[in-house]
Amino acid sequence: MDEDLKMEIDAAVKVLKEGGVILYPTDTVWGLGCDATNEKAVDRIYEIKRRSSSKSLITLVGDVDMLGKYVKVIPQIALELIEVNNRPMTIIYPGAISLAKNVISEDGSVGIRIPQSEFCCQLSKRFGRAIVSTSANISSEPTPESFEDINAEILDAVDYTVDPCYEEGATTVSSQVIKVGLNGEIQIIRE
Repeated sequence: MDEDLKMEIDAAVKVLKEGGVILYPTDTVWGLGCDATNEKAVDRIYEIKRRSSSKSLITLVGDVDMLGKYVKVIPQIALELIEVNNRPMTIIYPGAISLAKNVISEDGSVGIRIPQSEFCCQLSKRFGRAIVSTSANISSEPTPESFEDINAEILDAVDYTVDPCYEEGATTVSSQVIKVGLNGEIQIIRE
């Protein structure tokens, strides 16, 4: 990892550990992020987005090992999907654990993605916990395709903004979302 990337990740991790909200480039679109285990930090994300807390949030983890910390069981079909995945894919898992209650859906499930960008994977691994990843827009407004498209209110509301140079490689399209069941059921929520 080059020194600039290391410094950027260290700065973002410091804010996450303090319960702050970051604006960062994911493997899809620019996201608002916080410690997915910190209920107060998650509440701030809902406030910034002006989004109902009844709508759950996606989280990012650095790898399958970290994924295992946040779901009771990783269904085999999910591991197979992760292995063959060639584009950003969020999987909704049953039996969420060890996350802030305002990240988890009413049915006890949670959407988690292992990102396909070095920046996000390294950020999650260095932080050591799941990170909320929700698009950096006010609810009902268009999802920003690049840093330049982000609403000034969002920019002003966050505690730290990652250098836009790390947005390279983002798809600029939200991830596909697939819900998996413990018995191998699959439901496509968003293609």
